[in-house]
Amino acid sequence: MKSQITNTVSDFFFEYETPRQVLVRNRKVGVVCRLIQLVVLAYIIGWVFIYEKGYQSTDKAVSSVFTKMKGVGYTNISGKERVWDVADYVFPPQGDSSFVVMTNYIITEGQEMGKCPELTGKHSCSSDSDCEGGSFKRTGHGQMTGVCVKANKTCEVLAWCPVENDHNIPEPAMLMSAENYTLFIKNSVTFPIFGVSRSNLVEGIEADYISKCLHDPKDAPLCPIFRLGDIVKLSGFNFETIARVGGAIGIVVDWTCNLDVDLKHCKPQYKFHGLYGNPEETDKNRASVGYNFRYAKHYLDNKVQKRTLLKVFGIRLDIIVQSLARKFDIIPTLTAIGSGVGIFGVATVLCDLVLLYLLPKREFYKNMKFKQTGTQKRDPDPDSDACSTETELRLCLCCRSDLGEDL
Repeated sequence: MKSQITNTVSDFFFEYETPRQVLVRNRKVGVVCRLIQLVVLAYIIGWVFIYEKGYQSTDKAVSSVFTKMKGVGYTNISGKERVWDVADYVFPPQGDSSFVVMTNYIITEGQEMGKCPELTGKHSCSSDSDCEGGSFKRTGHGQMTGVCVKANKTCEVLAWCPVENDHNIPEPAMLMSAENYTLFIKNSVTFPIFGVSRSNLVEGIEADYISKCLHDPKDAPLCPIFRLGDIVKLSGFNFETIARVGGAIGIVVDWTCNLDVDLKHCKPQYKFHGLYGNPEETDKNRASVGYNFRYAKHYLDNKVQKRTLLKVFGIRLDIIVQSLARKFDIIPTLTAIGSGVGIFGVATVLCDLVLLYLLPKREFYKNMKFKQTGTQKRDPDPDSDACSTETELRLCLCCRSDLGEDL
């Protein structure tokens, strides 16, 4: 018993088993096998290593964006001149990565809290019974008082009076000069896994250069100063159309870096995408057109609180940072190599299927590949069944020779 246990343990630790292999001399099968292996090798080298860069690990950046608009607008309404600066046309003014530049507006001046008729065409009435006192309408401007104003056949409301009339949007846009405003983008990124930090003010982008440059995809691709009209054009929109009713544009700062090369090659690319406000949309009945919001400036006039209401139409700019850094790492490299070696086994499986089920001599190959055991008494020669004919005997001798057997 002890001897059996010792032999078993010895066999387990000091013996090595290998599967039996049969060398098949068949041109068709050989060509199929090599073609499959070639395809697998091309996949590993071309797709896994070159295209997907399977030998590198990846990291995404932590990002910060700062923006600053510059430019002056001018309007002349009924002889009333006005100059608009950054504090007037940028919302919010803190330099966020998402903000609105006003290009058109409807202004209602001198509003004060009181009772006045609703806008003509809204909440029409013929008697006081049509105006339920104390109730609100979702599209109304205030709380109904229960009085029907006979002069314009609308309900009286408690609201900021006079109520806003926004039926007619100015055309062309009031601030067409916004086309020449400039936007400065300052972006910093950090790849924490690799401990690398970069800014879009890369090598060569100095104060003198910034004061003179203007971004151009071909001539000045790294300049961080953008003309608003160029942004609209590069996004595929028409400035005159989007300025009138507003819209949204996405500015993508793309950091795709290979950190296996010099860090100076890690530079941003700027891309522009029109999100909504497409001039090709000609359906006048669509539910929501452009982009707008309301903004009020409150003041006191003879101790009476009043306000100036602006319905602002503008271009919303969303600055989006995309990032992906890569660097050589031994672990994904070994993983990619190991998976590639495993895929090479596909060639063996497919060739075995061809030999076992498609070739004319598939029965002979089955006898050579598989050894069968049973309860019946068999010839002590393990290869006797596979070498019963003269032709098969020659093939067996060939296989034994290939396998290194003594003849």
